[in-house]
Amino acid sequence: MEFTTGGRLEIRISTADVGKRVSVRRLNPSTGASEGSSERFTDTVGTLTSWEGGVLRITRRTGEIVTFDEASLVAGKVVPGAPPRRRGPAATVRELQEIAARGWPARETARLGAWTLRAAGGFTARANSVLPLGPCGLPLPEAVDRVSAWYAERSLPAMIQITTGDPEQDALLDAELARRGWTEERHALVRTAALAPMADTGAATEHVRLSRTPDEAWLRAYGRTGGRSEDALAVLGGGPSVWFAAVPGAPGEGPVAVGRCVVDGRWAGFSAVAVSPEHRRRGLATQVMARLAEQALSEGASAAYLQVETGNGAAASLYDELGFTTHHTYHYRCAARP
Repeated sequence: MEFTTGGRLEIRISTADVGKRVSVRRLNPSTGASEGSSERFTDTVGTLTSWEGGVLRITRRTGEIVTFDEASLVAGKVVPGAPPRRRGPAATVRELQEIAARGWPARETARLGAWTLRAAGGFTARANSVLPLGPCGLPLPEAVDRVSAWYAERSLPAMIQITTGDPEQDALLDAELARRGWTEERHALVRTAALAPMADTGAATEHVRLSRTPDEAWLRAYGRTGGRSEDALAVLGGGPSVWFAAVPGAPGEGPVAVGRCVVDGRWAGFSAVAVSPEHRRRGLATQVMARLAEQALSEGASAAYLQVETGNGAAASLYDELGFTTHHTYHYRCAARP
């Protein structure tokens, strides 16, 4: 990486570059390396997610988040977007955002320009946050005030989804929310893959049962609906063509693995994949996804997507094996709880 002009290290980035892809060099803490040694520095390339209170946060292509103090920054510059390592299904960020929203629909929505306000009784952040897909038609401070009031009327914390590296408006919105003290939470990856290879893994799928609606046993195996069953059912059952998969357990027991898929044109969205702890590492999640992929292929789909929070190592390994690559990332800004 070249950071110098005339032999001098230069910092050519600022807080105005939040949302852009950058390359930075920072000092390693207490390495003991000699002056001029490359061991004194660490280089990082990724999207400058935030720069607040003297702390920089960079999200790498893998979803890893690197955080460090600006005092350790010795050089930095904006760099072009990275070429894809493996070419997945072609899609714009906007296309996938809209498809994912249809595949995980809120019970209640409202529009503010090109923003969609979503609520579902608190069941998942995706169904209870604002999805900004363009201008809101108002000055940002006024728009954020309206968002806060809308969620307060529903006794829900206000949340806005921010797509990392999306056009300038998301960066401006992120900066406005940071100024107000909204916390940055739940970093996630949107990953895509070709659908056919997922159905052709060789995994045994004949015992995986499909249904159009989740029964009580499926919901218990999923384990994330809490006490909001009506809200959960509305979200889980919403979408153009929804399928629920289950691997039966022993007689008298519930499913040992479950999953969900929603087919929307050429796209199949996967979610709610869960395996009971005592049955993990047996390939059951692969079997569930392969069976759902078979069904999606039969309905004309050809591409797959899913959303997964960073830090979920087990899920990341499974999705890597199935050919998923990261398309884009996002996080939420959450208003302070009263």
